[in-house]
Amino acid sequence: MTLPDDAVRHLRRVLREPELPGDRYLLEEPVGSGGMGTVYRAYDRALDRHVALKVLRPDVADPGAAARLEREARILARLEHPGIVPVHDAGILADGRVFYVMKLVRGERLERLAARATLTELLRTFLRVCETVGFAHARGVVHRDLKPSNVMVGSFGEVLVLDWGIARVMREEPEGSHPGELPGGGGAPQDPARDADTAPGAILGTPGFMAPEQANGWSHLVDARTDVYALGAILRDLVGRRDGGRVAPRPLASVWTRALAPEPADRYPSAEALAADLTRFLDGEPVLAHRERLSERAGRLFRKYQTAIILVLTYLAIRFLFLALRGL
Repeated sequence: MTLPDDAVRHLRRVLREPELPGDRYLLEEPVGSGGMGTVYRAYDRALDRHVALKVLRPDVADPGAAARLEREARILARLEHPGIVPVHDAGILADGRVFYVMKLVRGERLERLAARATLTELLRTFLRVCETVGFAHARGVVHRDLKPSNVMVGSFGEVLVLDWGIARVMREEPEGSHPGELPGGGGAPQDPARDADTAPGAILGTPGFMAPEQANGWSHLVDARTDVYALGAILRDLVGRRDGGRVAPRPLASVWTRALAPEPADRYPSAEALAADLTRFLDGEPVLAHRERLSERAGRLFRKYQTAIILVLTYLAIRFLFLALRGL
């Protein structure tokens, strides 16, 4: 027996869309899909708000994928920071698939902002990304897939780092402790079972933003400096996209060149150190990663004290003109 087309489409929709437990969430429409899950826009009846609901895709709904999605939700839940999407709820569907509910992010991807923002605006936004990544490192989490498309900028300037699906937990924070910097830029995972995706030889990440240790599958070398490499790649691409291929200021290029060093020991030791050097550039101070020429130093000092220098030169010119007229 052949089913009518309408019935076939209905069955496909039912099989594709998750059947949510209870009546708290009303599913509306898919807003994104990745290698492991699909994100839906949903309405939270209990709190009268729209949320994002991420659920495993039916074609990857196996125990391993379920564990990874649950792990992603737990990682997000432990990273309570304005730059990281908060998790509101989690559970299991009627068909056994794992799901979690998070804030519905509204805004635009970082690469779109880069096309129209001034250099200063773009760098200030990038500093917010560094701040968020540094916070995650302090809590023992390495993102491992930083790229412009994984950063969202809201209409009020809020910056959110997204997609922590392949993040690596380097260590656990004891309950009630105050997080500090990762010693030595990182360390080995306390429980390899929590990080099964990083078995020797596993390659996770995005080409063009992966550090050499990622691209070569050397998971034992992955630490906070791996994310520093990705931040350098983001900075390089953003400035290049904004300036249409024009040559960037040499001190700024030196910042991302150091972050992109092939050897982890030659990079900035942390996201905070990278941000500090970038702040020096914005403030007209010497950049630690860059050896200034005399002409560059003079130009930097002129830009920093331009108003005062022009006022002094104007005064001297008027004074000279006044004396010259008196001598006539």
